[in-house]
Amino acid sequence: MTSTSASGLARFNALEESAALAELHEACASTAWARHLLAARPYATVEDLYAASDAAMAGLTADDLAEAMAGHPPIGRPKPGDPTSSREQAGMAGASEELKAEMLELNLAYQEEFGHVFLICATGRTGEQMRDAVKERIGNSPEQEREIVRTELGKINRIRLSRLVEQDA
Repeated sequence: MTSTSASGLARFNALEESAALAELHEACASTAWARHLLAARPYATVEDLYAASDAAMAGLTADDLAEAMAGHPPIGRPKPGDPTSSREQAGMAGASEELKAEMLELNLAYQEEFGHVFLICATGRTGEQMRDAVKERIGNSPEQEREIVRTELGKINRIRLSRLVEQDA
């Protein structure tokens, strides 16, 4: 663990509950996930925090997953003024207008099929990789897709928790 993450973890452990809850909600919109992580504080290591996140994610109900997904904008349309979604979706920033239009159509088709946004850990992926993923996943059953979404959310949460504990104390 770096000294920055150790001091960031100490800062997170020391936050008042409402402040810690607010920071966790920035990472994931699921109340159940955030409460699970709050209940397990203080964390001795960043790996302990990640393990708690993974355990909380595994225990989320379909409604909890829906709440978590509601905090994510569609791929190719990051929330205006939200540096997190813009950074995570950087692979779409330089995409052609044709690819952006195709992603919009695919997002709408996916949302019609599953009732929620297409969710993928977009960090480090190109626009083409995200397009290919939605094309591949749109044929999944709702049950298969729910578990893929759970896995993708877990990856996103780890990245966001890493940024949370890398903040200076």
